Amino acid sequence: MKLTKESWGVSPCGKEIFLYTIQNESGAFVRLSSVGAGIVSIGVPDKDGKIADVVLGYPEAKSYFADGPCAGKVPGRYANRIALGKFTLEGVEYTLPINNGPNHLHGGPQGFQNQVWDSRIANDAVEFMYFSEDGEAGYPGNLKVVARYEWSEDNALKLYLTARTDKTTVINLTNHAYFNLNGEGNGDILGHELQLNASVYLPTDKTLIPVGEPDPVAGTPMDFQEFKKIGAEIKEEFPALQFGKGYDNCWMINGYEPGQLQSAAKLYSPQSGRMLEVLTTQPAVQVYTGNWLSGCPAGKCGRSYFDYEGVAIECQHCPDSPNKPDYPTTVLRPEEQFEEAIIWQFSVA
Repeated sequence: MKLTKESWGVSPCGKEIFLYTIQNESGAFVRLSSVGAGIVSIGVPDKDGKIADVVLGYPEAKSYFADGPCAGKVPGRYANRIALGKFTLEGVEYTLPINNGPNHLHGGPQGFQNQVWDSRIANDAVEFMYFSEDGEAGYPGNLKVVARYEWSEDNALKLYLTARTDKTTVINLTNHAYFNLNGEGNGDILGHELQLNASVYLPTDKTLIPVGEPDPVAGTPMDFQEFKKIGAEIKEEFPALQFGKGYDNCWMINGYEPGQLQSAAKLYSPQSGRMLEVLTTQPAVQVYTGNWLSGCPAGKCGRSYFDYEGVAIECQHCPDSPNKPDYPTTVLRPEEQFEEAIIWQFSVA
């Protein structure tokens, strides 16, 4: 395994940014940035052995700050949406920045994804650390977060997320990488085939806040229990698809047990033969089909991406969990440690 570190510019606040590359014996590689503890590139072979970068991203570090897509980064303190930017915890109401219609999204404009994390090489892994102060973006508690990435000889990228707080708080962490298994900049993902280990999803209102109980996917365009082309039903007149201009919804992973690693999703490109399996310890997966990518900063391919050129498969807890006591808890107390894992396993089929 070859691991290198290089300077990748300076942030608007003057902090040095680092870019890490981990390459295995076969030449497959991953590039990671200290901006938002982000995935910049993943280079893996297709059915003919040709390596291509299958993650959307930008050639310059500066483009990762405040980009609309949140490409490849770890959003926080709470990934996804919190309704009206409010929640009550231990009898105290907290107010958060509103940055997505009437709601709070991904920790607000100054979320973890727009911060330069401390970073280091730790054996054959890369670790990023961010310290979020009590009251930052309205959240309670001093919170220390560590994101550890490992890259294997069999082309698996493993992300371990841990956090500790000194005051009861809420937390939801994921990675927001967009995948195109034909290679970034090589057209849309509507022909990719997706399978989800999920028999129910969370219906939402038009602002994408969950409402009511989970609904069965059977008989609806939300059914990916068997492999199905992402574009097969994306234009159907179905509320979830009309609210988001495509898929931007949360599915509950079948058989979830805290701390247990299990398969959440599989993504396959018939064109390249690349297969991606996503495994996680988290209870849910948000699938976002890049419905609003147009207008983002110029990508590594030399132009701005178009809508539907990448799909994000975000393993996480449910949106608006702090206001939904029936959902798996996102409360973290001082005596506890937040521990979650996501694995992206690449292969050819």
